[in-house]
Amino acid sequence: MKRNKIIVIGSGRLGANIATTLSLLDEDVLILDKNETSFRKLSDEFSGYDVVGDATDLNVLENDAFIREAKEVVIVTNNDNINLFIALICFHVYDVPFIYARFSDTDKGRLVVNTTIHPIYPFTLSLEDYLSKRKKGDHS
Repeated sequence: MKRNKIIVIGSGRLGANIATTLSLLDEDVLILDKNETSFRKLSDEFSGYDVVGDATDLNVLENDAFIREAKEVVIVTNNDNINLFIALICFHVYDVPFIYARFSDTDKGRLVVNTTIHPIYPFTLSLEDYLSKRKKGDHS
């Protein structure tokens, strides 16, 4: 089976922006969230699929999100423990090649060492962006 989908789990601000950007890059994108109203954050330019469902449910991942066709999964719900749980399922059960998981707690990254799970830390990214701008003298 060819793995050609990118699945974004969580349609908050970050997830909606990631999904929209990937769809504009002509990727085959599916965004999954358990709250249908979350999809209002998607841009009108989003050309992928939105699916209502609970990503902790293997039936939803398999039958609604087509996880076995995923080349990449981006997990950006607002709950570190859920993100970790889903990331580990993607790694151990479905052998997804590229997995990105958002963690607010930087210590959670220790739990995915020696896996293909790449932690995303919004706090660290924001700090690095600030320090980079400050170094360049960009005080706008």
